[in-house]
Amino acid sequence: MENDTEPKWKYHGVRVVRQDELDTNTPQTPGMNRAAAITHARAGAEKLWAGTVVIHPKAKTGAHHHGPVESVIYVVSGKARMRWGDNLEFVAEAGPGDFIYVPPYVPHQEINASDIEPLSCVLCRSGQEPVVVNLDIPVVEPPEEVHWVDNIHPDPETGKRG
Repeated sequence: MENDTEPKWKYHGVRVVRQDELDTNTPQTPGMNRAAAITHARAGAEKLWAGTVVIHPKAKTGAHHHGPVESVIYVVSGKARMRWGDNLEFVAEAGPGDFIYVPPYVPHQEINASDIEPLSCVLCRSGQEPVVVNLDIPVVEPPEEVHWVDNIHPDPETGKRG
């Protein structure tokens, strides 16, 4: 119990959510398992949400978006293949140590690009609302590979920077 002589940070400071305390009672998308770690209820967070996602070998999620929420995915292990667009017509891949940014309202699909290894990621979102809008999108084959080209990242085909 907090008293007047103890600093307020003792009970209102850093929170640790242990791996066995993750909450799987969160909106799900077919093909993946989400578990919440940092939420208002679990840690007192007010402006963000964080958790884990595991996609099993050969699996892919259904197409979905997260409304007005921005998402950042950090690949812990495995190989992620992301498809996005109105018809999931674009694709990029990421591996361990890579970050993926998903803007608000972007239809996307996460794919485990491995036939044998699970894809394990940490997921952070810019809001507390567990918005998951599952979509029925006919998939375009094959998708167009998209590379991030700017003044730091050169085009892999031409070597030129954006």
